[in-house]
Amino acid sequence: QFGGEIPFNIGNLTNLRGMSLSDNYLDGQIPESITNCTNLEFLWLNNNWLYGEIPSSIGNLTNLRELVLCNNSLQGEIPISVSNCTNLEELVLYNNQLTGEIPIEISELSNLIHLSLGVNQLTGNIPWEIGNLSNIQHLWLWSNELNGNIPNELGNLINLLELNLGNNQLTGSIPVEIGS
Repeated sequence: QFGGEIPFNIGNLTNLRGMSLSDNYLDGQIPESITNCTNLEFLWLNNNWLYGEIPSSIGNLTNLRELVLCNNSLQGEIPISVSNCTNLEELVLYNNQLTGEIPIEISELSNLIHLSLGVNQLTGNIPWEIGNLSNIQHLWLWSNELNGNIPNELGNLINLLELNLGNNQLTGSIPVEIGS
């Protein structure tokens, strides 16, 4: 295991297809330059001590299939530009300190199989548009500050294997559409 910051010049590795720096003692911010690595198909920076915001230009990584940033101390909002990563199959951001609402634009990620945003400080309603993610199998939104009703449209998620909405401030009942 190693520590320190991710160097800014990592963005010079433009031919890189995968980067796994998981399970280390990395601290500091994710350098914006990492989004110059436009051939990346997976980026795993989970289980470190990273803080600051997810780079707003993360959407430059249009070949990305897996973005795994869980178990850090990342802050700020989920960048809307993540919706440009149209090949994304896994978006795993749980156990950080992310705030704001779940971007509606996430519903444009039609290849998404695993969406994990639990254990953050996300607020607002669960966007009904999430019900358009027809390939999703794992939807984990637990332990946030989400409120409002569970959208009926989640019943459209016919491939869903796991749904975790626990420990939020959701109201109402479980829609009958879920499971029908």
